[in-house]
Amino acid sequence: MAKDSINSHPVRDLLTVVFGVGLLLLLAFPFLWVVIISFRPESEIFTRTFQLITTFTLDNYATLLEGSPFPTYLRNSLFVCTIATVVAVGISMITAYGFSRNRRFTGRQTLLILVIATQLFPFVILITPLYATFFSLGMINNPLALVISYIAVNLPFCIYMLLGYLDTIPRDLDDAARIDGASTLQIIFRVILPVAWPGIVTVAVYAFVSAWDEFLFALTLMTSDENKTVPVGLAGFFGEYTTQWNLVMAASVISTLPTLIIFMFLQRKLVSDLSAGAVKT
Repeated sequence: MAKDSINSHPVRDLLTVVFGVGLLLLLAFPFLWVVIISFRPESEIFTRTFQLITTFTLDNYATLLEGSPFPTYLRNSLFVCTIATVVAVGISMITAYGFSRNRRFTGRQTLLILVIATQLFPFVILITPLYATFFSLGMINNPLALVISYIAVNLPFCIYMLLGYLDTIPRDLDDAARIDGASTLQIIFRVILPVAWPGIVTVAVYAFVSAWDEFLFALTLMTSDENKTVPVGLAGFFGEYTTQWNLVMAASVISTLPTLIIFMFLQRKLVSDLSAGAVKT
C-alpha cells in the first residue's frame, strides 16, 4: 500500500522535474551565454549568437591575462576583499557576542537601533566625506582606504545577522567555559565560534560578495590604474566609441570564479556542519 502511494503520481513528479530543469536553464542562460561568447574569436562574437561555439579559441583569455592589466585588478580585489572580510567577520563576532550575552547594559537598545539605522541610508552619500577624510590622511590610491570602507559598510549587517544566530546558542556553554577559567575572548573563539560556524559562513559570504561587487567606492578612492579593482577594471573595457566585447566576456567569466568557488566551498562546509549537528549522538 505504501509502495503504491509513493509511486501514485509519476506524471506529476516528471512534470515537476522538467519544470525545475527548465527554470534552472532559464536562470543560467545569461551566464552560459557569456561563457560561450568568451571562447569565440572577436570576429564571430555577434554572428550566430544563439548557436554553440563555432570556433573554439583561448585567445581572449590569453590577451586578457597577458596583454592587459586585468591580473593586477584581480590581485587587488582578492587582497582587499579577503582582508576586509576577515576583519569584518572578526569584529562583528565580538560585537554580536557582546550584544547577545549582555542584554541589560545601558544603551543596548539604542546602539542596536543605530547599527540597523546605518543600513537605511544610500552609500552614495558617504562618498564625499570618505573621499575628504582619506584625502586629508593621504590615503587616496591606498588599498587600506578600501579595506576600511568595506569593513565599515559591511559591519552593521554582519553584526545584525550574527546577533540573531548567537541568540540561539545556549549560555550554558559560556558558563561552563568560565568555570574552567576561560576568558571572554577564549569563549568567543574556542567555544562559541565552532558552534556558530554556519552563521560565520553566511556572514563571510555576504561580506566577501558585497566587497567584491562594490564599484562606487573603488572608482572614487582608487584613481591610479595599478590600484583598481575588478569592477572598475571591467568597466574600463567599455570605451566611448568602441567596446572590447571579447575581453569583456572573458573578464566577466574570470571575475565570477572567485565568488563562485568560495561560495561552493563554504556551502559544502555549511551543509556538512548542519548535517553533523542534526545527527543524534
